Amino acid sequence: MRCIADTAPGATVFPLPSDRPPVTLRGFRPTDVPFISAIVADALHEHYDPSLYQSLGTEWPDGFLVAADPSDVPVGFLLGVSQVDREARILMFAVARGHRTAGIGTLLMTAFLDRCRARGYGRVTLEVRVSNATAIRFYTRFLYSVIDLLRAYYSDGENGYQMARELA
Repeated sequence: MRCIADTAPGATVFPLPSDRPPVTLRGFRPTDVPFISAIVADALHEHYDPSLYQSLGTEWPDGFLVAADPSDVPVGFLLGVSQVDREARILMFAVARGHRTAGIGTLLMTAFLDRCRARGYGRVTLEVRVSNATAIRFYTRFLYSVIDLLRAYYSDGENGYQMARELA
C-alpha cells in the first residue's frame, strides 16, 4: 500500500460556523493516537490496537489528515491509501461526536479529494456500515455510490457497503 494524502507545507487554519472555533488541518503525530483511538471507538464502533495508528503514521506519514482544535487536539481525521493503480481508498474517516455538523467532515473530505485529483487518481473507494444512514447521506453528497454489499464485513458481524466515486 502507498499513502496518497500529502501533508501540506504548513498547517492551515479553517474557520467554521461562528459558534465553533476554527480547526487546523495537519498531518498525524504519534501523540494523536489516544484521541484518534477514542474517535474510532465512538464513531466507527471498532477497537484497533493503538500500534496500528503509529504503524500507519510511521509507514505512510502523509496518510493522515487530522483536524485539530485550537488546543491542537484532534477532533477528526481521514486516513487514505492507494492499493490499486490510480485509485485511492479511505481506510478510516471520523469526526468526534461533539464536533459533528460543524463542517469538519466536509473539510477533511474536500482536502482529501483535492489531493487525489492532484495525484491523478481517477477513483476513490470506501466502506461504510449499512446502518450508518448519516454517513451514507454524507458520502452521497460527495457523489459516492454503493457498488457492493460486504456481508459480515465489520468485527461485530454487521454488513457494510462499498462505495465509490469517480474523480474528474
